[in-house]
Amino acid sequence: MLFRSETPNLWTLLAPPTVWALHFLFCYVAGAIICAKAPEALDELRLAIAAATILALVFIVVAGMQAHRHWGFGSDMPPHDTPTDEDQQHFLGLATMLLCALSAVAVIFGAMPALFIAECMR
Repeated sequence: MLFRSETPNLWTLLAPPTVWALHFLFCYVAGAIICAKAPEALDELRLAIAAATILALVFIVVAGMQAHRHWGFGSDMPPHDTPTDEDQQHFLGLATMLLCALSAVAVIFGAMPALFIAECMR
């Protein structure tokens, strides 16, 4: 695993949305640069976006697997609202899992224009 931590923290919670934001930035900035300077390289851009999407999804899945482990594999169902370390771990694990799912959907939707846009508009 990339981040093998026994207890969740804010870094594990913020990692999936950060990966999505970086992926989004890469896709749209690279698309703008390619369309402005070298529109004939659109196919290479599609391959780069596909590779970035796969890499982002792998990172998000790894973070999701770690969050699932922190959640306790669903042994205690929500709400995790008592002021104990165990409930804090379960809450952060569940919140991270939900952010992983949201970030994965956002990464897929961020990469979709690369599939459908056939040419650069000027």
